[in-house]
Amino acid sequence: MISIGYHASHEQFKPSELMKLVQLAEKAGFTSINSSDHFHPWSERQGQSGYAFSWLGAAMQCTSIPFGVVCAPGQRNHPAIVAQAAATLAEMFPNRFWISVGSGEALNEQITGDKWPDKTERNARLLECVNVMRDLFAGKTVNHDGLIRVENARLYTLPSTAPLIIGAAVTKETAAWVGSWADGLITVSKPENELKETVEAFRNNGGEGKPMYLKTQLSYSRYEEAALSGAYDQWRTNIFQGTVLADMPTTAHYDAIAEFVRPEDVAKMVRISSDLNQHLEWIEKDIELGFDKIILHNVNREQELFIRDFGENVLPKIRI
Repeated sequence: MISIGYHASHEQFKPSELMKLVQLAEKAGFTSINSSDHFHPWSERQGQSGYAFSWLGAAMQCTSIPFGVVCAPGQRNHPAIVAQAAATLAEMFPNRFWISVGSGEALNEQITGDKWPDKTERNARLLECVNVMRDLFAGKTVNHDGLIRVENARLYTLPSTAPLIIGAAVTKETAAWVGSWADGLITVSKPENELKETVEAFRNNGGEGKPMYLKTQLSYSRYEEAALSGAYDQWRTNIFQGTVLADMPTTAHYDAIAEFVRPEDVAKMVRISSDLNQHLEWIEKDIELGFDKIILHNVNREQELFIRDFGENVLPKIRI
């Protein structure tokens, strides 16, 4: 069955507010939750930055649906600590937790004061981290000396089933690489032809038969103008290519580059509409591409309206 998820955006909302929103989302009919993991927001206008792993246990306790988190092990988060956190959540909430891993962004990871590596090195480091995490999930004692170092690490608390490690990819090149080692793919919405290329690259390079998740950036409001202005206010820092976004070190840098963005530029990268049938059509096209889980991220601040209207008028009509 297709799962339609709700995205809990820690950059935009306080953890206490997100707790209420995920409960509303479950009651409205959303069947999974995806969580971001940032140290800084992308914009001063977004303005929040709760720690996802502190929040996840509480949020999963007050709901009953699966959760995932996007994480970048290797610099800010040591892979042994990420594995311990993931194993703890998976033990407390069996078969309800997955972890998505990516190479990260300087915005969050450079707080350690360490050098920010180039993309090639970050990918190599990520794969080392994944191998360490898998060995820890298997109950092994891990020693590793490479781009990351681990000494005599062993997890004593393990879940009955290890959580899936989903690979995050934006480009088709990264998707092809992710297909060779990840348990599945998570990517973000983009023009249909580009999204199709990402899917094919993943499937053709080891991903065939593995689950695929899609996080879609959308902006819904009862009025078209409000949907556009809400997306422009909250998400204009986020429409650039990943190669640009990954290397900008501070929130101020993101806000500075966003000064050159026009509302029509945001409309090319975010699914903006006040028409619920249009949103339904977009989701059904995503399903046709083969995604198992579609996570809806309403990027404006009207979360309760979005959850209510989609719960009443979109989710019941999705052909699964």
